[in-house]
Amino acid sequence: MHDTAMLHGRLFFKTYARNITGATIVDIGAQDVNGSLREVAPEGNNYIGVDFVKGKGVDVIIDDPYKLPMDDNSVDICVSSSCFEHADFFWLSFLEVMRILKPDGLFYLNAPSNGMYHRYPVDCWRFYPDSGFALNKWARRNGYDSLLLESFIGNQGKDMWNDFVAIFVKHKSFEHMHRERITSEYGSYVMGYKLGDKELVNPVKFSEDQTLYMSARNQINQIKNIIAR
Repeated sequence: MHDTAMLHGRLFFKTYARNITGATIVDIGAQDVNGSLREVAPEGNNYIGVDFVKGKGVDVIIDDPYKLPMDDNSVDICVSSSCFEHADFFWLSFLEVMRILKPDGLFYLNAPSNGMYHRYPVDCWRFYPDSGFALNKWARRNGYDSLLLESFIGNQGKDMWNDFVAIFVKHKSFEHMHRERITSEYGSYVMGYKLGDKELVNPVKFSEDQTLYMSARNQINQIKNIIAR
């Protein structure tokens, strides 16, 4: 797990779940590879790590990524970090999350918005600012009256990744239970959305990768011009 993925997971639990106890938390893609969200989750809860393979941090091994072994309306919080890009049909995984969540349950999604091709066992998708809105529309189209509470694209840390982060509540009537937002206190992000805002926070025209590329290209062109004189 890269540094910003851990940071954003910590901010999620701190903002939305710091006082919970006795809750059921399901982590999809939970294998501990250089860290796990389990490390930053609040103590005193039933944390269940789900993955395809046996490994550190994995409590339940599944064969079908689109069938989670949990009952309907049984989970308080579901988290998934750096996993949905590896699902052929992540929209089906999203519906499974909606199914197992309690009506007031939360889903924390972290998926890359850029980065190198990395199979595990496949690498299919990248997520952009409109992805959270699209997933929420997909949930509603399938009978879940969900709500996107916030989303943003985090700036890079020590690694190359820009994380797309989105937080959903399963039923919109429970929005009042989750009033705090990561984007209200945290500033290292672009293209942020908070429920109720009409405009994106910290909008940018170019991604961080594009900005760095254009800067490097301009520097190279300046050197070429100096040499050519």
